[in-house]
Amino acid sequence: MSNTIRIKKRAAGGASGAPSSLAPSELAYSEVDNILSYGFGDAGGGAASSVISIAGSGAFATLTSNQTLSGNKTFTGTVDLSGATLSGNTTFSNNLVVSGDLTVNGTTTSVNSTQLDVTDKNITLGNVSTPTDSTADGGGISLKGATDKLFRWLNASDSWTSSEHIDLASGKEFKINATSVLSGSTLGSGVTASSLTSVGTLSSGTWSASTIAVNKGGTGQTSYTNGQLLIGNTTGNTLSKATLTAGSNITITNSAGGITIAAAAGAPTAGNGIDVSGSEVSVDLKANGGLVIESTEIAVDLAASSITGTLAVGDGGTGATSASAARTALSAQTLAADLTTLSSCQSGGASALAALTSTEIAILDGATVTTAELNLLDGGTAATSTTLAAADRMVINDAGTMVQVALSDLVTFLENGTASSFEVDGGTF
Repeated sequence: MSNTIRIKKRAAGGASGAPSSLAPSELAYSEVDNILSYGFGDAGGGAASSVISIAGSGAFATLTSNQTLSGNKTFTGTVDLSGATLSGNTTFSNNLVVSGDLTVNGTTTSVNSTQLDVTDKNITLGNVSTPTDSTADGGGISLKGATDKLFRWLNASDSWTSSEHIDLASGKEFKINATSVLSGSTLGSGVTASSLTSVGTLSSGTWSASTIAVNKGGTGQTSYTNGQLLIGNTTGNTLSKATLTAGSNITITNSAGGITIAAAAGAPTAGNGIDVSGSEVSVDLKANGGLVIESTEIAVDLAASSITGTLAVGDGGTGATSASAARTALSAQTLAADLTTLSSCQSGGASALAALTSTEIAILDGATVTTAELNLLDGGTAATSTTLAAADRMVINDAGTMVQVALSDLVTFLENGTASSFEVDGGTF
């Protein structure tokens, strides 16, 4: 009779996975997932310390059938996948080192690492079977941001282009063919021509180009002789060079950087009351001396306080500088008879005349009166013997108006007792 070794078996349809417990060195086979397990170690009480899968397609990789491997696998030798095709998404949780070439034929290659290190110092883009400028058009680097930041080569402009600013670090500069053309503050010495249409404030430098024309803000001139000036010339809108020409009584001397204008012989010179400044002659007026310039003409200022000398009586003056001296000077002249009469007034007479009102003067101005008659009115006591007649008159104040009244009118008044209240009681009148 042959020996038969029997092991525990889990029939198909049961639970997958190894048994939860086995005795030490006890075997168990699962038809569910084709795994052969045994009990390892002795935990006491007839139970193994652990259950280990040792055989079956569920425990080890098969050579030909389809199989899914799970768990970590470590290969210490060489793994040849040259005849294999990886399908589906493949994830490498740890580092992947490729010693040979890596060729990616997909449409998009994504690298999600935070840093990409490439030992090779050259990266080739657009490496198609037949590279041309057309296949390179639009190639470059795109950086994602709020907007794409692009550094690309464009076939239309035959140049690299950037969608953003280029900011060089301090101390760096732009170079062409190893020659500096622009730094942070200076144009390179290699820049000998420019298409600039405007510049800022030029604080230094030397102009070595062609002459600047007048319509460009220049003079259009390259040399000068002593004393030459630039004169506007409408013909051609230019500045012409010319020198000053001497005139009558004027001499002109041209020197290096200077022009001297002087009066020639025979020119007016300054003297008493005359000032000369260049070719201009002016009057030297004494301050407050009586002469002034009024509306470009000489005039007499009668209110001046520094006039010297006196104006003679014969010239319409007084011949004196004070009131008393004037009276003395004028008394020597022939005066009108009326002035002579006034000069003989008694003490206080002139003051009395000055006190008369205009009405009183008007009365005197129309009166026909003699001195003797005025003396009588003034209270004279001398009497003149005369024979009164009816036609003789006397002066009476008629309600404020002085009038001459005939004596016959006085008699009529007295005879009218009703009017005069005058009565003669008895006798003859």
